[in-house]
Amino acid sequence: AFALGVDVAAFDPVLSSDDPAWSTPGVSRSDDLGTMLGACDVVTLHVPLTEATRHLVGAAEIAAMKPGACIVNTARGGVLDEAAMVEALVSGKLGAAALDVFEDEPLPAHSTLEGIPNLYLTPHIAGLTQEANARTGALVARSPACRELVMHPKVMDMANRFLSPYTNKIQLHLTQVINIKPGQGTQPLHRDRDAWGGYVPREIDPQFNTMWALSDFTPENGGTRIVPGSPGWDPERRADDDEKTQAAMGAGSVLLYSGSVIHGGGENRSDAERTGINITYTLGWLRTEENQFLSCPPSIAKDLDPDLADLMGYSMGNYALGYYSDPDGMPGPVDLLTPEIVLGRKPTSKHDNSSLLVGD
Repeated sequence: AFALGVDVAAFDPVLSSDDPAWSTPGVSRSDDLGTMLGACDVVTLHVPLTEATRHLVGAAEIAAMKPGACIVNTARGGVLDEAAMVEALVSGKLGAAALDVFEDEPLPAHSTLEGIPNLYLTPHIAGLTQEANARTGALVARSPACRELVMHPKVMDMANRFLSPYTNKIQLHLTQVINIKPGQGTQPLHRDRDAWGGYVPREIDPQFNTMWALSDFTPENGGTRIVPGSPGWDPERRADDDEKTQAAMGAGSVLLYSGSVIHGGGENRSDAERTGINITYTLGWLRTEENQFLSCPPSIAKDLDPDLADLMGYSMGNYALGYYSDPDGMPGPVDLLTPEIVLGRKPTSKHDNSSLLVGD
């Protein structure tokens, strides 16, 4: 603001009047929000979302602002009453508004914010860049050590018990190193189950997740943000800041959470990188996020432990799920092959459709 040559007025009921921040040249302190709003040409919001700050700026506060004033919300959706803002923009009371956070995220199709004059909308991902957030997959093919993590007995037992009410067998969903570098902003909060577009019934939790800490996870370096209790929430509900927590854990620890948990990578405010391995599992009848057959093709998978190869999809997922036919020839009158055949071995378990398949 100082670079633009403007005066700064601020209202903060939490910051004491003798705080050194108020001694910054060019900053004046206001004791009343309404008074400050009436004196400003541009209002920007910088507060967390709590019950106390929800609709902090609503119809009454906008009415107190100067005619033609502008408002910017890059804090949290819900701090600004969007319905009141829209009405003020349409009437001309507000000159403009700019948001990168919204009461409903992601914005639904045909949102009430669509087509509003002088309203500017951008994603809340200014600090989420490829340079600061490196992700590397195909870990089964690339890392023998990662194979041990994928098949960790305790994790596999929990994944099977968690997902077994909805499937005969589970499968590997993705493997990924996530490296959050200094300066990386927060990842938008999300549910991993949304990868299937909301078509999996809510009563089915389709995913079991692990985040293995290769470095210490702290609130300062981008430890994963999670919202406990969120699996049972309505899809439209958004978490207040006091409902969120961060995974603080030492290197070698593992965070376990389901695909219905609201979560996201944190902001790295430290001077060191935060590195973790994300390994997740899903139901045997769903499409996987990472295409395991391309990330770990048969030329590599043939040398893997059979149980690991089966987990990656080189086995039948269920009745009639996963067979193939050899495009270069027919082995006999039945041209249906189990996936294990491409690895040069027979299936390790029988399938319901064994009479139809070659190799059982």
